Amino acid sequence: MIRALSPAHIRFLKFLAVGGFAAVVNFGSRIALSQMMAYAPAIVVAYCLGMITAFYLNRRLVFQASAHSVGRQAVWFVVVNLFAVIQTLAISLLLARWFLPLIGWSWYPELCAHAVGVAVPVVTSYLGHKHLSFR
Repeated sequence: MIRALSPAHIRFLKFLAVGGFAAVVNFGSRIALSQMMAYAPAIVVAYCLGMITAFYLNRRLVFQASAHSVGRQAVWFVVVNLFAVIQTLAISLLLARWFLPLIGWSWYPELCAHAVGVAVPVVTSYLGHKHLSFR
C-alpha cells in the first residue's frame, strides 16, 4: 500500500527540485558566460544567477508564507548559503585530503569528496531556510 506524502515531505521534495533547477541554471550559465569572460568571473556570476533563481523559486514554490520582508528573507538566504558553502568546503577537503587517503580510496577522490560535500548541506540549508530565511 502506498501512503500519501505529508506536506512536510512534499515541501522538502519541492526544495530539492528547486535546488536542482538552480544548480542547472548555475552550471549552464557558467558555460555560456565562459564564452564572454574568464573562467573564475564566470563561476562567480553563474553562482549568483543560481542563487537568485533558488531564492525566487523557494519564495514562490516552497516557502510561500513568511512573516519577513523580502529584504530580510534575502539577507538570511545569503547567510544560510554562506554557511552551506563553508560546510561544503570543509567536508570536501576533510574527505579528499584526510579520510579518503586514510582508507585507501583512490577512485576520483576529489569528485567523490565533493559529491558528499555538496549533499550534506542540503538538510542544513533546508532547515536554515525554513527557520530563518522564510520563517
